[in-house]
Amino acid sequence: MRSKIKSGARVFCVAAFTISAFGAGAFAQTSAPAQSPPKTQAPAASTPSAEQILDKYLAASGGRVAWQKLNTRVSKGTVDVPAMNVAGTVEMRQKAPMRILVTVTISGAVFSQGFDGTVGWSNDPQNGLREQTGAELAETRRDADFYHPLDMHTLYSKFKVAGTENVGEHPTYVMEATPADGGDPDKLYFAADTGLLVRAISQHHSPEGVDSIQEDFDDYRTVDGIEMPFSIHQTSPQMDLTIKIDEVHHNVALDDAQFSKPAAQ
Repeated sequence: MRSKIKSGARVFCVAAFTISAFGAGAFAQTSAPAQSPPKTQAPAASTPSAEQILDKYLAASGGRVAWQKLNTRVSKGTVDVPAMNVAGTVEMRQKAPMRILVTVTISGAVFSQGFDGTVGWSNDPQNGLREQTGAELAETRRDADFYHPLDMHTLYSKFKVAGTENVGEHPTYVMEATPADGGDPDKLYFAADTGLLVRAISQHHSPEGVDSIQEDFDDYRTVDGIEMPFSIHQTSPQMDLTIKIDEVHHNVALDDAQFSKPAAQ
């Protein structure tokens, strides 16, 4: 299974994407039901600029000062895949500036993915231990950025406000963000009222190919001065799953070595 979780809202996507990519082969495949994509309305004259949306997002997520007080994070929670009738646990460890380790355990099977600042890797029952390259590595590097809300202009080279769209009860501004290292733009949906990121649609690479992944972020809570989503719902061609975060701890001592690619057995 495979997913991505980025700092702030996107940080929890790593766990979800870890699950979906690995899980497609580890369990019986179940396609997510087809849905008609909602229509994005063209930007109105009153629609804020990309810079205004990003500034509001940073402020809403806690602000630069609050983020810079943090340097590590340990998050624990559960994952539920209803169509496969399986559930499990997820733990994510992050360390500034760009280290991450995600471990998902479902039905006794352990899936892990990490980035040590240079090397991206994954380990799962289907593909074994392997090192990431190319577009997959670039995505992992981008997702590992601990200060994601602060580093948007580093992670992305171009922003375009595509219009407005409702996500559940939230009117949102839809932003197309082109990764700095190339590839198709991510679509980021920022709530017009709160400024928080409530949805992201992006392309993710794995040994099985390229998938479009949609992640919806909900149940935001304030943790040590920043806003974190405690509910993440992910939809992909392979599966539909939900991650619920139970606990988040910041500034925990984490050794750099734990993020490194494990030695081959």
